[in-house]
Order: sequence, then structure tokens, then C-alpha cells
Amino acid sequence: MTELPNTPETSTETDNTPVPGAVADAVKGNWVDGVSPPVLRPYLRLSRADRPVGFWTLIIPSWWGLMAAIAATGWRGFDIWIAIAVVLGAILMRGAGCTWNDITDREIDARVERTRSRPLPSGQVTVKNATVWMGIQLLLAFLILLTFNATAIWVGVASLALVVIYPFGKRFTWWPQFILGLNLNWGVLVAWAAHTGEISLAPLFLFFGGVAWTIYYDTIYAHQDIEDDTLIGVKSTARLFGDDTPAWLRLFMMVTVLMMTVGVILAFTPGASALSLAFALIGAWAMGLHMTWQMANLKLDDPQSCLSTFRALTHTGLIFAAGLLLALLV
Repeated sequence: MTELPNTPETSTETDNTPVPGAVADAVKGNWVDGVSPPVLRPYLRLSRADRPVGFWTLIIPSWWGLMAAIAATGWRGFDIWIAIAVVLGAILMRGAGCTWNDITDREIDARVERTRSRPLPSGQVTVKNATVWMGIQLLLAFLILLTFNATAIWVGVASLALVVIYPFGKRFTWWPQFILGLNLNWGVLVAWAAHTGEISLAPLFLFFGGVAWTIYYDTIYAHQDIEDDTLIGVKSTARLFGDDTPAWLRLFMMVTVLMMTVGVILAFTPGASALSLAFALIGAWAMGLHMTWQMANLKLDDPQSCLSTFRALTHTGLIFAAGLLLALLV
């Protein structure tokens, strides 16, 4: 795997020196453009390692699932490994999923201003090498999955179907954000199963709460590309909702909080104390308040406002995670 020459200079490092091949919407001064070996940079960019916010979209739901499972059945000796393993697995699966997405979308990406600088449409990586890179990430993720129990392994393997389908969603449905939500929040089910050895109602409510949250924030993200998507015929909830997007965002915010509330109650009762339940519920409701605050400051016609709001999603998810953690510690 070698870096191809003549890559575009689309962003700058912190000292304003042009970075060959940098992706347009990557965080300026990120570690990939700054300190990673040049030969690996196109592949790390394929995995979105230059945009770390995306890793949190998989890691945070996995932590929700694990902490809720601990609340339901108590601490177990291998929970520390599960907490670490879901992080490693999330990083690898996010990288593999993004690589697969870029392979399938390379022609579309070449026609969208924000994405044409990505490694495949810009010529930094060949499709063959990108496929090999995807396979390496999938293999490593599978090896980590094998350290879990049989139920968690099968739940994890099932997610591959969603990974394969997602890039094509924008071609046949106005709801690709729903398919993305299924992908990104699958870790709730894997982590719960890794701890308990089964799937019950509590993780399903947390899972679908996470799906609603994903539709919320990825609709905001999709508003960055709404003009290009309209021109080339790419479907999204941003285009579907149009001027009614604020009302839809409020709806998905409420669904998120409601689902999280029910999931918490199912996981924490009857075994947990009233104080533990209270902390977990406060975490869910505080998550909703943060989403409300985001909307109050959001300008959907401003791509930079949409991007900054999207990047703040980690704070939103971590608020709920913090509530769950405090609930376990009291």
C-alpha cells in the first residue's frame, strides 16, 4: 500500500503549511495530517481517523449497553475487558465501515464539494488497496469479538449485514439516517450480550433510543450537503424534512429521551437503588436538555453551524454515559 503522488492540498496544519491529501472537512491540525507516517495517511483518512468524532458514535452506545447491563446483573470480572474491547472494536468497525462506504460512494463523492478530496475520488488510494485495508480492519475486529461469549459473537456478526447495506441506503430510501442509526448503535446490543449472555427489552429500548439520536444528529450533518445531494439525486432525511427539519429534530429528541428513560427503568429495576435509578434518569434527561440547547444555537442554512453541532454530539452521548456511571458508583 503506497501513497499516490500529486494528492490535493485541501487543508492546513496548525502552522498553515499545506498538507498533501488532507480531506476538506477534517479537523485542522489532526494527528493523521500532522504526525502519522505519510505512507499510512491515505488509509487512515479512509478510516476517518482524521475525524475522531465518528469513533464516539460507536463507542458511546457500547458503553451505554455495558453500564446498563452491569446495573441489571451486577459487576463481573471481565467487564473491564468488555469496556476496552468495545472501544477497540468500535474503532476498527468504524474504520472498516467508512472504507466500505468510500469504496461504494467514490463516484458520488467526486461530485460533492465536501467529499471530493477523500482518498478514493482524489486518487490517493486504489479500490484494490482500499479493499485490502477494509479486510484487515474487519479481521482484527473479528478477533476481538471472539473473546466474547457466543451470543455476543452472533450479535456482532449480524451487524455485518447492516454495514454492507448502509452505503446503498441513500440510493433507495429517504431514511439512510435510520440505517446508519442501526449500524452505529449496534454496540449497545453487543456489549449487553457480552455481559449478560442474552438480549432483553432494556437494551432494545436503549438501542432504538440511540437510533433516534443518530437520526437527529445525522440529519443536521446532512444539511451540509443538501444542495449537492439535490443536484445528484442522493436521498437523505435532510432533503425529506426540508423546511420542517426543526420540528422533526424536536420529535427525534423526544423519542430519544423517552426510549432512554424506559431502557433505564427496565435495566435498573428492581435490583438497583432509588438513588442509582435517579442518577441514570437524570443522565437521560440531561442528554435531552443538551440536544435542546444545540437546537437553540443551530443554523441549518449554515454548513459550519451544522458541522460544529454535529461535532458536539460526543458531549450529548457522554452526558448520558456519565449519568449511568454515577448510578453504578453510588
